[in-house]
Amino acid sequence: MKLHSLYAKFLMGYLIFGLLGFFAISTVSSQMIYDYLLERQAESLYDEATKIASHYSELYRVGKGDTSEEDSSIAAAASLFNSSIWLIDRQGSLILDTSGRYSRGDAIPGFDPAAGKNPYTVGRYYQMFSQDMLTVSSPITGNYTTYGYVLIHMPISEIQNLRTGVLNLTYITAAILYGLSLIILLLFTKVVYIPLVKIREGANEYAAGNLNYKIRVDSQDEMGYLSATLNYMSGELNKMEEYQRTFVANVSHDFRSPLTSIKGYLEAIIDGTIPPEMQEKYLKRVIAETERLNKLTQGMLTLNSLDSKGYLSRSNFDINRVIKDTAASFEGTCSARGITFDLTFSAQSEMVHADLGKIQQVLYNLIDNAIKFSHDGSVIYIQSSVRYEKVFVSVKDTGIGIPKDSLKKIWERFYKSDLSRGKDKKGTGLGLSIVKEIIQAHGENIDVISTEGVGTEFIFSLPKASNS
Repeated sequence: MKLHSLYAKFLMGYLIFGLLGFFAISTVSSQMIYDYLLERQAESLYDEATKIASHYSELYRVGKGDTSEEDSSIAAAASLFNSSIWLIDRQGSLILDTSGRYSRGDAIPGFDPAAGKNPYTVGRYYQMFSQDMLTVSSPITGNYTTYGYVLIHMPISEIQNLRTGVLNLTYITAAILYGLSLIILLLFTKVVYIPLVKIREGANEYAAGNLNYKIRVDSQDEMGYLSATLNYMSGELNKMEEYQRTFVANVSHDFRSPLTSIKGYLEAIIDGTIPPEMQEKYLKRVIAETERLNKLTQGMLTLNSLDSKGYLSRSNFDINRVIKDTAASFEGTCSARGITFDLTFSAQSEMVHADLGKIQQVLYNLIDNAIKFSHDGSVIYIQSSVRYEKVFVSVKDTGIGIPKDSLKKIWERFYKSDLSRGKDKKGTGLGLSIVKEIIQAHGENIDVISTEGVGTEFIFSLPKASNS
């Protein structure tokens, strides 16, 4: 797939914006400026024509015949406005032309007095000019009589030149603003595009399997947050990948040992290495190894279900009753080794809100561990107490304890401390992992206190059942 750079798109948009801006100024703005200047000039010329017409109306009213002084004033006004001023009579014959192009008495061909009703006209005024002119007209009236008209003609080129000057200023201003808008492009490059390129490179590295790659974007904005999130994600994926490798290695190791034993025993029975009178003994060992495999498989299935959300089935139940029942299930094992339980409860009944089956499994695993690592004839202490809205359960033994360097590792899946220190070698290394997963799934915590050669205590909390 062809990659279309975001920066190239942004740059193209920037250039198109500049071109469209220039086009808008040269067309739409140009016409708007022209129309505006035309209106303003027409108003200004009409005001001047009206003044001149009023002045001449007064002269005609009093019957003054000599107008040479007024004619000089009109010529000065025409020079000021850079235009031609005409005085014409009712029939359209020229009385005065300040430009001197036409003489007194020259007639305007096809003159129509009614055309003067419009404030202004644009054109060559009855073909009297060789270029387009802006013409305004004002009647000279008095005693209910129209004596003539004052006409002011300004070349349209004057307005066009004025428009060009305004447009040049507009172009310069637009060019300055367009140049200043480069700051936005530079800001986009620094704040968005360059970090985005680094993030894209990081994503490509992750896709290629290089989860150790770090994206170097340290800005305190969305880009920095995205970079930090991706770095965190890659770290977690890397941990997960390492965990998967360790998990597969541990599973393979724990499955290989019983499978090898089963295979060896069965082959020895088949080829006659083990005599018939000894076969029952070794078949029992095969069954024991099979049970070990089944226990390992069940533990893995339990952990897999714990990894799924929403698996808990919570209800209110008496945790003291569950402790008593679970402890009672170990009666046979404890009797054989002379181990006894000391149960201490802060109340006769203590209701909690949790998953009954899962909490039974937690207690079973903790008590099983306590028995496994306790000395014969010792006591295992189990207590429940209430603090605030939590119920705390403690399982404490006086056995061999856990080495200090192993305390942080006991929660890891398949981790086993020195099994020679225990009373059997049938552990799967999943029991405490399952315990911690269950307690954390309830939103609670479990802690361990252990001293080597003294004993171990596990303490976990559960939410107290509401009274409603």
